[in-house]
Amino acid sequence: MRGIEFKELGIKLRHARKLKRMRLKDVASDVGCSESLLSKIECDKATPSLRILHRIVTVLDTSIASLFADPAGTHVTLYRDGERPVIVIDATDCPDSIRLERMTPYSEGQSLEANIHVVSPGATNGGEINHVGEEVGYVLEGEFELTVGTTTYQLKVGDSFFFRSELPHAYRNPGAVQARILWVNSPPTF
Repeated sequence: MRGIEFKELGIKLRHARKLKRMRLKDVASDVGCSESLLSKIECDKATPSLRILHRIVTVLDTSIASLFADPAGTHVTLYRDGERPVIVIDATDCPDSIRLERMTPYSEGQSLEANIHVVSPGATNGGEINHVGEEVGYVLEGEFELTVGTTTYQLKVGDSFFFRSELPHAYRNPGAVQARILWVNSPPTF
């Protein structure tokens, strides 16, 4: 599987910030992180949690998906097994990783996106996020703990879920084996 290099992530985040003509200090304040952390992320010296990355792209008025866009889009996209583009989230505050295997390419005006979230044992998305939209998922492998609002759900292979994205939500893998979740968002947020 192909993974995105974090060097590209930092460069793209810095570019998006400069396009918005925002200072590092202002973005950090809006995101709720230190200016030092944001600088390290932009310089590829730190990797953000999924939660922090989501906050950064929200402040910059973009999406995680746009950071990994393939400029040569076509009307039909086919990803063979093992060849999907992969976004690796390996937060510095969490030794375990989350990989997002892209099932849909990013393009402007797209109404949905789909990923397979591959969550290492003990890994977490970094805390609650919320945004406009709807989400649906299906657990393909392992165990998965999903918190929506104030309720936590224990999910296993074959379980599915749906919720409005405006509700605060977070997830983690409480199990001892990798979890894989087919996850669809509308509109695209990652």
